[in-house]
Amino acid sequence: MTLNQLLYFQTVARLEHFRKAAEELNISQPSLSHSMASLEDELGVKLFQRNGRNVTLTKYGKIFLEKVDSILFEIHLAEKQMKRLSGNKGHIDIAYVAPLSYIYIPKLIRNFLEEDENKEVTFSFHQCLTKDILSGIMKDKYDAGFCAFVEDYQDDIEFTPLIKQEMVLITSIDHELSTKDTVELKEIEKYPFIGYDKTSALGNYTRYILKNKSIHPDIIYECPDENSIASLVAEDFGIAIVADIDSLENYNIKKLRINGENLYHTVHLAYKKDSFQPKSLKNFIKFVNTFELE
Repeated sequence: MTLNQLLYFQTVARLEHFRKAAEELNISQPSLSHSMASLEDELGVKLFQRNGRNVTLTKYGKIFLEKVDSILFEIHLAEKQMKRLSGNKGHIDIAYVAPLSYIYIPKLIRNFLEEDENKEVTFSFHQCLTKDILSGIMKDKYDAGFCAFVEDYQDDIEFTPLIKQEMVLITSIDHELSTKDTVELKEIEKYPFIGYDKTSALGNYTRYILKNKSIHPDIIYECPDENSIASLVAEDFGIAIVADIDSLENYNIKKLRINGENLYHTVHLAYKKDSFQPKSLKNFIKFVNTFELE
């Protein structure tokens, strides 16, 4: 059974005439008759009853027509949706790490949609850890992601650096280190420490830094993002090294620069290499690469 046979059957059923159906379909009447006879043989039932030059549907033909109408309608809808997605009215699934949800992503999307050619693009938003973002991109769950660079994915995913964030030490305002503006990395070892979740990119990064410097703090809590870490630090549960993001200003904490280490975390735009990109996604990637947060 082929899609053409379904279309031929629907046309004959509508016109109740093989010659008229053949003319509309732009095929020969013998070819149409042969196609319908083959369809009946495959289904094992008679679909048409001849009445002189006209034909009508049998009981089985009427049942089959209901299914064929539904199938062809769904195909028509799918075709329309694919044409819409391939143009400027596309839909984009993006994923991003938590720190970007506060200012960067809302302002990026607002500015993108303010351009005339992008105003009808729609989005789905997903907040995830870097590992989940990259896994989702590989599985075509996400069209693009904003996350850390991970070397294991560089053969399959394009990474473009976007945002460079300094790593800073944060303490409560009553902590004994809060009287300083800068701190030596070695000083953190004697205080309770709040770290990123070890499965996150920043968790791996901060642990690598500390291990490389032979620093072994007492990690008492692990958290998924800067906001949850800052909440605990503000209540003096411990100190932490975090990326200096905008939302830290919402917490009653002190930020200290780390002397002589030049520690930074970079957020990248990530998307699959050598993969089809509809126009809306191409426009979005191009826009992201030129966007600057004021």
